[in-house]
Amino acid sequence: MCLGALIDAGLSASDIESELRKLPIKGYRLSSKRVKRTGLKATKADVILKTKRSRREVRASTWHDIKKIISAAELPDRIKKQGSGIFKRLFEAEARVHGKSLHTIHLHELGGMDCLIDIFGTLIGLDLLGIQKAFASPVNVGGGTVVTDHGILPVPAPATAELLRGLPVYSSETSYELTTPTGAAILSSICAGYGEMPLLIPDVIGYGAGSRNIKDKPNVLRIFVGHPYEQLSHESIVVIESNIDDMNPQIYEHLIDALFSAGARDVYLTSIIMKKTRPGIKLSVLCDAERKNDLIEIILKETTTIGIRYYEAGRMTMNRTHHTIRTKYGKIAVKKSRLKDISKIMPEYETCRKIAREKGVPLAEVMEAAQKKLRKK
Repeated sequence: MCLGALIDAGLSASDIESELRKLPIKGYRLSSKRVKRTGLKATKADVILKTKRSRREVRASTWHDIKKIISAAELPDRIKKQGSGIFKRLFEAEARVHGKSLHTIHLHELGGMDCLIDIFGTLIGLDLLGIQKAFASPVNVGGGTVVTDHGILPVPAPATAELLRGLPVYSSETSYELTTPTGAAILSSICAGYGEMPLLIPDVIGYGAGSRNIKDKPNVLRIFVGHPYEQLSHESIVVIESNIDDMNPQIYEHLIDALFSAGARDVYLTSIIMKKTRPGIKLSVLCDAERKNDLIEIILKETTTIGIRYYEAGRMTMNRTHHTIRTKYGKIAVKKSRLKDISKIMPEYETCRKIAREKGVPLAEVMEAAQKKLRKK
């Protein structure tokens, strides 16, 4: 479905296949055709094995096999690195749910050949389209059960569920598997955010068809390819909050340091009045979705709270670039933000503070020297 959506968005299947030939695998061809799914036109992409022995022509069922194939590929290093990362996450998820190690787990129902084409075909397609950043809506995993080599399992399959940790997911009333482990591995690896659609101007829209023609809803994956509106950067973040009224306030400094070290985007405290008119503190943490569980664990471990709430929020920011200026105190890092004719530039506080301590001068003087230099520029 990923390949189908990319081809439907304007890519040539032959161009993708040409790049895929840089992988040292044979015995397949990439097929694409126009189909309808519940009244919508879409592109169905398939990996066609040329012979019954094709799956055995190249060993691609273990992590060792996959690493060997990727290493020998003549693809750009950035695509090889992305593909290797996706496959490693896939093998780690399978190993975790089946109680095996990364080096002993095998891809069974996934099929190594199909997986290689799906994953690298998608990465190649995104690269050919010039995609710089990808976002996804909450993931519909479907429902019901799925037949695997390990028996009949609930949807989402265990490996799929493992790969979707930290992402917004839901299950519709559709009693079919709508997200596979391969799809979950791709989506969870390439996307910079999840949730509401970013503010963008669409240039092309593509529809990738699934195999099944579901009666009451189109079984398609839709991709919007476009550019940011007014150069604003849009992303999804997770907000974690907890109200605390029974903790030694000296602990907050240690807690904030621990949260930032674990990847929090921002941490702040708000004075509040709680039940029984008790003064308290609302702890707020901003983070990426994949950091949520780790940060919640730190909060529960380091504070007296026994409850956490979290929700997803959209965030829009001006485009930011980082520069260095020379002052009489030395080099100072500055951050520049721009949107059309709006421009803001500020010296980085941490750099100024470090220089003030090293030079033994007031921090205000260092910051004023930086501002003076910026005004001249």
